[in-house]
Amino acid sequence: MVQLFARIRNWFDFSYGQKVFLLATVPLVLAVTLISLVVTSQSRQLAEREIAVLESQLIQAKQDELKNYLSIARTAVVNTYGRAAPDDEEAKLAVSRELAAMLYGQDGYFFVFDYDGMNLVAPRQTDLINKNWSGLEDGNGIPITDELIRIARTGGGYHSFEWPKPSTGELGQMVVYVNGLQDWRWVVGTGIFIDDVVESVAAARADVEDRINRTSFYILIIASIAVLGVFLSGLVLNIRERRLADVKLKALTQRIIDTQEEERSRVARELHDGISQMLVGVRYALELTRRRIGLGDERSGESLEKGIDGLGEAIQEVRRISRDLRPGVLDDLGLGPALQALTDDFSTRTSIDVEFETVVFRNRLDQEARIALYRIAQEALTNIERHAQASHVSVSLKGNRRGALLRISDDGTGMVWPAAARGRVSGLGLRNMQERIEQIGGSLRVMSSEDGTTIDAQVPLTHMLRPQDPQKESA
Repeated sequence: MVQLFARIRNWFDFSYGQKVFLLATVPLVLAVTLISLVVTSQSRQLAEREIAVLESQLIQAKQDELKNYLSIARTAVVNTYGRAAPDDEEAKLAVSRELAAMLYGQDGYFFVFDYDGMNLVAPRQTDLINKNWSGLEDGNGIPITDELIRIARTGGGYHSFEWPKPSTGELGQMVVYVNGLQDWRWVVGTGIFIDDVVESVAAARADVEDRINRTSFYILIIASIAVLGVFLSGLVLNIRERRLADVKLKALTQRIIDTQEEERSRVARELHDGISQMLVGVRYALELTRRRIGLGDERSGESLEKGIDGLGEAIQEVRRISRDLRPGVLDDLGLGPALQALTDDFSTRTSIDVEFETVVFRNRLDQEARIALYRIAQEALTNIERHAQASHVSVSLKGNRRGALLRISDDGTGMVWPAAARGRVSGLGLRNMQERIEQIGGSLRVMSSEDGTTIDAQVPLTHMLRPQDPQKESA
């Protein structure tokens, strides 16, 4: 027994160097373990918050899209509905046909239920029509028809449930927005599938978990094989990288928020300054018509005509806003006609003289390049309208040996940049242009002086397609 204790004592009879090593490594291992746990926990919490924000933003974007679709549908049928009586079957049939013809995307359509649960319009799923679907639920027991009717009765809103896709028949999570035509006791709505949102969130969460697991593994490997100095150096580098990543993530998040807010402010401003005022004018004209009809005034027709004209202007304004968000002529006719329409509208709106010049390319631009150049032109004209104080603008789209060149010039006051910003692209709008052209491998050049500003956007040859390709649109 005495010998056994002597051996044990000898095992723990370390030299000074061994004791220093143990004093350094044991706290190091414990500290690394605790740090690994804390970093993993905090990283997971931060990632979950970011994923939640991402999911919320994606869902909100889908909801805003649905609300815009339904607003466009109501605008299309408001004339027929507004003039019809509650029992006007001819008007109901006309509205049903118009809604049934409004299809969008692969699975997008408008549906109509009456308040008793009878389906009246479902163009992509015609087996639902003229059947009562009261009490309908999805596979998770979520009520569908009854809840849509309740939402429509209370002023409209959103609802989410599982629903088969018209294109494939597979079940998918769907978000719908409904509103009520109260005089007809109708529920009018449209929906969009959010499988892409679910997949994006799941992919982001899986990527986060993978990165967390790999980071933990690396930390454990370093802790097991590294000396104190190497470990401290690695820890410093790791902390620095995380701080840089946080700074970049915050900057990117703020950039996204700023871009979204700017676009929302622009649309809201156009809706308030244009459509809202037009509709108020229409309302006043119609109220005046009603009073004159009640008084037997012969001028009732005159005020009614003013109301109709105002409503026509509101419809044109909605079409203009929709065209600004995504011009149909860009897909239907190509970049040249789209830029022509953009410059014509800009000249009419601002009274600035615009000269547009283009040539027919022997090769064509692909869709990615067309969209990039159109958005660059749109952003440039917006900047000219807001800041340049120009009287003449020149826009040209031509081909060259390197691909295609979009040049936008004005005779305005030029750009005033601080010394630190000279020689590089500055400002949110210019950064958007720079990023769009860089995504397709092109280049952006900005030349500004007191005599005006010139912006050159060069698209490389890789985005030029053969003219005989029947699947692509010409520029």
